[in-house]
Amino acid sequence: MHLIPSLLQAVVEPLPVSTGIFVVFSLLKLIVIFTIYMVGIAYSTFAERRISAWIQDRHGPNRVGPWGLFQVLADGVKNFMKEETYPGEANTVLFVLAPALAFVPAMITWAVIPFAAPWGSPWGRIDMVVADLPVGFLFTLAISSLGVYGLTLAGWASNNKYALLGGLRASAQMISYEIALGMATVCVLLVSGNAHLTEIIQQQSTSGWNVLILSVACFIFLVASFAETNRVPFDLPEAEAELIAGYHTEYSAMKFSMFPISEYANMITAGAMISTLFFGGWDIPFTHWDNIPPYTGLKVLATFGMFAAKVMFFMFFFIWIRWTLPRFRYDQLMSLGWKFMLPSALAYVTVVASTILGLDAAGIARGSWAYLGIMLALNLVLVVLMFFVLDRGRIISPASSRLNRRQVNQLKAVAPALSDLSGKGV
Repeated sequence: MHLIPSLLQAVVEPLPVSTGIFVVFSLLKLIVIFTIYMVGIAYSTFAERRISAWIQDRHGPNRVGPWGLFQVLADGVKNFMKEETYPGEANTVLFVLAPALAFVPAMITWAVIPFAAPWGSPWGRIDMVVADLPVGFLFTLAISSLGVYGLTLAGWASNNKYALLGGLRASAQMISYEIALGMATVCVLLVSGNAHLTEIIQQQSTSGWNVLILSVACFIFLVASFAETNRVPFDLPEAEAELIAGYHTEYSAMKFSMFPISEYANMITAGAMISTLFFGGWDIPFTHWDNIPPYTGLKVLATFGMFAAKVMFFMFFFIWIRWTLPRFRYDQLMSLGWKFMLPSALAYVTVVASTILGLDAAGIARGSWAYLGIMLALNLVLVVLMFFVLDRGRIISPASSRLNRRQVNQLKAVAPALSDLSGKGV
């Protein structure tokens, strides 16, 4: 009886494509997806300016083209037309190479992220991913961590003390949060039992999105993504008030623009990874229509639209946080990474692994209602413990104080007297 569903699926599902068709469609996917990716990066800058204007109750760019949509093209032409300048004592080769090293890893990471359901074409099954690696999950972690080399080399090659400090901050920040990010994703591997991103999406389509049973891991991954992309409140490598512009202080024209472009590329990639690992990727919630054969063109378009909507939501979230929260102090950034994020990630991996091992030993099948219920209950307990018992706004908040309540009350008591003395000119 167990063979019947698999035989039916084999009959309905299209066969794998030949090598020639695979190469042709891989080239087509490469061209189409990276064209959409580059256009999305360009208009992410426009979205940043319009959303920030909306938050601050002003207009934003609205003069060039309808609704200001051509402002991106005007900015691109301006950057191409600007004069290129080079510091007198810079390492020219590394100075020119650094912007490309910052951008390329984010672009390559997209090659292994599934963006839609497979298509049952007349020539066979076409997977909607540029490079369907069985270890795509590990590939994303390995390649995305290389982007910091571009920032560090930009700071060192500029021969500028502010740029060098920005590059050093970027490398220290990456080291501090990369481990926590990796530990958070280990929980996804434990639950799904697979490093194949397509299989992780399929697992979530049948047993629910991972954010429901791995909320703490999702939170750690999200915070670490802010740090990895150097977004507020983690933009210490380019803090304007302290380092002018950080690692790209000496850059101009298009080479300068490559650093913001790489930042937005990393934001889109981070949003795609969060969507894939914790929010079901291209899976449409509350239906299994998109996960079963036959895989038609309509399913490809619908799932691609759902995946794009999830990525755009996280892009909005990144922008919203930038114009809402203040920047961390550097000691707060390091303390959060090493004293809170890393221990929390390690403890969470231990708890999740022990629970899964215990459920497997008890004979509770993965994906069953009992399994999901126990994991969901554990997740709720850990969320309450983490956010309402251990933290209570003192660890994560950028405005947290090292003073205890007694010291704060003492300062409040003497504040009026000090104010009177200052008013009298004493």
